[in-house]
Amino acid sequence: MSRSALVGNVTAMLEDAGFMVSDRCAIRPKSFDIAARRGEDLVLVKILANIDAFNRATGQEMRRLGTYLDATPLVIGLRSRDEDLKPDVVYFRHGVPVFSPDTAYNLFIEEVPPLIYAAPGGLYVNIDGDLLADERENRDWSLGQLASELGVSRRTVSKYEDGMNASVEVAMTLEEMFDAPLTSPVDVLEGADDVHESEATPDDPDADPDDEHVVAVLTRAGYSVHPTARSPFTAVSEDEDDSDIVLTGHSKFTKAAEKRARIMSSIGQVTRTQSVYVVDRAKQESVDGTALVERDELATFRNTDELRDVIRERSEYEEAA
Repeated sequence: MSRSALVGNVTAMLEDAGFMVSDRCAIRPKSFDIAARRGEDLVLVKILANIDAFNRATGQEMRRLGTYLDATPLVIGLRSRDEDLKPDVVYFRHGVPVFSPDTAYNLFIEEVPPLIYAAPGGLYVNIDGDLLADERENRDWSLGQLASELGVSRRTVSKYEDGMNASVEVAMTLEEMFDAPLTSPVDVLEGADDVHESEATPDDPDADPDDEHVVAVLTRAGYSVHPTARSPFTAVSEDEDDSDIVLTGHSKFTKAAEKRARIMSSIGQVTRTQSVYVVDRAKQESVDGTALVERDELATFRNTDELRDVIRERSEYEEAA
């Protein structure tokens, strides 16, 4: 299957699941392919045939964007090296959850979350420690007795009951032993970090030298500006007072810039953010809801209210037109 067909299939699946899906980010470099929202669940999705192409820089960018936009970064892929991704298993690459289209279908369409996640050493599941302790005590078994049945140490059983996760084999043995479900699913959208020890969110990259003037003006106007390195926009700017998020672009106004502005608008609709593109000269007010602001004009804004008003007016003007 071509990557284009795979992106189309994943997009259609998310739409069938009730997600609002952005246009594809058909530009380079790009950290994610589509943004999708269902209710309060917002995901940024990278779609790859071979997940080995997902590198550390892209993973760091997606995690930063997830923090700025209150979104979950995800990778949906078919295989790693020569091995297909196993169904209903969550993998992790560079701190980002990874799973197959079948797993995504079960999660988003069937609403059956995966139970298993991959980590160094094998496949693991979440053990409900309280349930395990209750089942053991109902049988009047000591920690030592259960440890003996499992062939592990007493300390290991104690850790299971304290919330340590177990291998798939141990979990299956426990459930057969007590004839009771003792595992809980991996909450990909909210609780993936519970089963994956990831490093802190990576620091922002340095702004491109060409963007430093725009960053300085936005910062002076009261925005907290987070430069990006591999996204359709050059920065995510946050109003420090009202927490309004603005996707920010900057370049000469070319056909490529117009394309980026359209993609920013589509992403903004899904992420519930505004978007503004700073250009040297503009002959129009906006592009599909992304406000256009000239560099010299930007320098005249004294605070976030003035810029917010301009973005709103120009976006509304285009919608009315």
